[in-house]
Amino acid sequence: MQKNMLVFVIAFSVCLTVANAGNIIGKVKAKGVKNSGDAIIYIDKIAGKKFDPPKEHGKMDQKKLMFHPHVLPVLAGTTVDFLNDDDVLHNVYSPDQCAEKFNLGTWPKGQIRSYTYKNAGCAPVILCNVHPEMEAYVLVTETPYFAVSDKDGSYEIKNVPAGKFTLKIWHEKLKGSPQEVTVPESGNAEMNFEIKK
Repeated sequence: MQKNMLVFVIAFSVCLTVANAGNIIGKVKAKGVKNSGDAIIYIDKIAGKKFDPPKEHGKMDQKKLMFHPHVLPVLAGTTVDFLNDDDVLHNVYSPDQCAEKFNLGTWPKGQIRSYTYKNAGCAPVILCNVHPEMEAYVLVTETPYFAVSDKDGSYEIKNVPAGKFTLKIWHEKLKGSPQEVTVPESGNAEMNFEIKK
């Protein structure tokens, strides 16, 4: 009987947790660039909450002399794997102090090198000193609640705990103002952004 009760309590708790989470959806309108993609929308912080980094590594590929994805949001403490998927040598480094000015060296196709991003609020540029035209960004956040906008500007942040939060937006060239969002216990909260130079 006790065992059955324990299973019920655990199942109820799980259902309650899922039930008390909503989604944030919306659109980004970017002015002065070719499309509204590659904006990062994220919850800045949640008072009293500290999130452990995921065991699964983030991934950024080097393919056809480009970084894929071009922008990558990660929770502070996340390790990102950089794969060389080209037939030429690639290098990965960042000149930014908040990413310790790391340089992973140069390596051939099929190999991976990794770096752990520690500092929330950091948005270091990622470069290749073999191919100076290559460029990407990693945005380090305090919470795991983030999304990258599609080319049409649409985005969705799933399973956000119910409550009132500050929603921020980051773009490599454009700026937008933070907005307050109230997430319901189920369903969607909609928040749209306009970003410009």
